Amino acid sequence: MARPLKIGITCYPTLGGSGVVATELGKLLAEKGHEIHFITHSIPFRLGQFKKNIFFHEVEVNDYYVFRYPPYDLSLASKMAQVAKMQQLDLLHVHYAVPHAICALLAKQMIGGDIKTVTTLHGTDITVLAQDESLKDLIRLAINSSDAVTAVSQDLINETKELLEIDNPIDLTYNFVDKRIYYPRSCANFRSDFVRDGEKILMHISNFRPVKRVGDVVDIFAKVAEEVPSRLLLVGEGPDLPKIQHKIRSMGLADRVHFLGKQDDVAHVISIADLMLLPSEKESFGLVALEAMACGVPTIGSVAGGIPELVTHGETGFLAPIGDTDTMAEHAITLLRNEAMYQKFREACLHRARTRFCNDLITAEYERIYYRVLGIEADVPQPICSE
Repeated sequence: MARPLKIGITCYPTLGGSGVVATELGKLLAEKGHEIHFITHSIPFRLGQFKKNIFFHEVEVNDYYVFRYPPYDLSLASKMAQVAKMQQLDLLHVHYAVPHAICALLAKQMIGGDIKTVTTLHGTDITVLAQDESLKDLIRLAINSSDAVTAVSQDLINETKELLEIDNPIDLTYNFVDKRIYYPRSCANFRSDFVRDGEKILMHISNFRPVKRVGDVVDIFAKVAEEVPSRLLLVGEGPDLPKIQHKIRSMGLADRVHFLGKQDDVAHVISIADLMLLPSEKESFGLVALEAMACGVPTIGSVAGGIPELVTHGETGFLAPIGDTDTMAEHAITLLRNEAMYQKFREACLHRARTRFCNDLITAEYERIYYRVLGIEADVPQPICSE
């Protein structure tokens, strides 16, 4: 085994799939003996208490009167360079092309190019920002200047190459869940707070942005509730929340829908659900569907982005065209009414999550990428992920 590495990680530290994955990856790498330095404006919310081999470096922005807006990007680049030089980092792993990969490029230039950079694309930097012609060249520069680029789905790789005309290789490195955290929990008492005997729980977790189509979630639930006694649990907050609350009241569903707000212990919450609803318009990966899968909960979702790479239609869930709430509801009703089919789907969910999206497997993939860009020959063992 090659020597342990010193790795700087920059991500958005607040709620969101990219921040979750970046933080969990850092923790797993630290467990394997690597030295991890998080360089962000606040402590990543999943970082938690003190952990060996993990350090946090806060990016402070000076609010000089000459600037209309505080220059966070420049402060981040400066901090990256400072930490890289002081801690003798081997590489910077940044999550999102803009602004983080651009900041890493500036940091690299500040210290004379003596550091490697790895950029992970999570989706919004391509599916939203790269649609803006004024940002295309900047994002293309960020990607082409990285020593390695990874993306969380093949669909995202295809879209990146097509939209930005990228010729350089992009490594497919799926998101993952830590099997020690995401597994079916026994939480009958918690479940009984929301449902009576025989009722089912449908769940949706998101940031309630328009792209998540939470209105479709409500429409699906309304159709299911006519056929199967059930409740809807909505987890998270966001700009569409007031509109969704109004829709639920106007449809007379207020007594059957529960708003749980933001939740940190997602695995515990998901474990009380029978189905996860993910009818998104765009979804580069769909981390919440993987979290549900790891807890033995099938997903009813849309054929959007990377979701079909994650959810196997007819095995770990059902997929339908975007906006086709009738078909999604029919699939949900079929699963909820057929106990034997549901148990088969549940077992398939657990198997797929624990084998294809195992944390050990994906961590090893990242390690191989790190050693490759550093030109270090390393024998990273292929983990055997079993149930």
